[in-house]
Amino acid sequence: MAAENPDLWSNPDKMQKHNKEKAFLERAVAEFTNFEARVADIKVLLEMSIEAQDEASFSEVKVETTALEKVGLDLEIKRVLSGERDSHSTYLSINSGAGGTEASDWAGMLFRMYLRYAEHHGYKTEILELNEAEEAGIKGVTMLIQGPYAYGYLKAENGVHRLVRISPFDSNARRHTSFASVFVWAEVDDDIKIEVRAEDLKVETFRSSGAGGQHVNKTDSAVRMYHLPSGIIVSCQTQRSQIQNRETALKMLKAALYEKEIEKQNAEKDALNSTKKANEWGSQIRSYVMHPYQMVKDHRTGFETNQVGDVMDGDLDGFIMAYLKDQVTGDPSADLPS
Repeated sequence: MAAENPDLWSNPDKMQKHNKEKAFLERAVAEFTNFEARVADIKVLLEMSIEAQDEASFSEVKVETTALEKVGLDLEIKRVLSGERDSHSTYLSINSGAGGTEASDWAGMLFRMYLRYAEHHGYKTEILELNEAEEAGIKGVTMLIQGPYAYGYLKAENGVHRLVRISPFDSNARRHTSFASVFVWAEVDDDIKIEVRAEDLKVETFRSSGAGGQHVNKTDSAVRMYHLPSGIIVSCQTQRSQIQNRETALKMLKAALYEKEIEKQNAEKDALNSTKKANEWGSQIRSYVMHPYQMVKDHRTGFETNQVGDVMDGDLDGFIMAYLKDQVTGDPSADLPS
């Protein structure tokens, strides 16, 4: 093999990428093989339970079938995540809109929702910047969500999210509407070269804000980086030193610039293009209604559920599946192509 591709073995970066891609493909094959084996086993168990009129075995079949439905949905989603960056980890930022405490509390609720989503899917999360609000919730947060297909899934969340509820902060118990924006961009590999000139950067250092604890280190090492030509701003305040925060911020910036360039090149066909134009107040992608009725509805696909509590606890798979189906077929309720 070394003779066939000597460049691979002489370049550690390429070798690392090769091994990563190999592991990724091996894992995908193993997941599907395991799914097929479980389906075959459940068919045999079903036949045996019917033949023996065994109610206990039939109950086991029903439990396993429910579990396999969830596994099958996950595999179905992965099958349509064929974009160049879909399998990557992702950055996700949340910013509260106008509205003071109401908006910051809503941003905090979304923050918890995505942390729970990541937990449910076995993703690792790293909080890169967290700005807590004075009374409740957060003004903004940026985090790295690490794991296979994190970007492919969570790109569906890009846009403005609207909350309607009876405010717990209003002594007159009036209904309030709050907004928060979510922006998602893929983490890019180190071998993707993005040129960032020193003269195009403005770098500020500051003391980390927030309550400390596991989220932020309250030191003078935080870094905010402005890319003047594009207007992109990134921050990092959770690493141990200013140098580490600067390196992380630069990596975030390069990923954001790469995202911007991809969108520019694919303006007509990029799936994110339609949601980016909705990323402004009053043009939300999804509404979460807690009063006078219970409903979460995605305005792009029409997918909705009255299980608001489950959604806020990170159950976003239905919304993500509808979004991906809509991107592939133009119909969020259609079957995915074979």
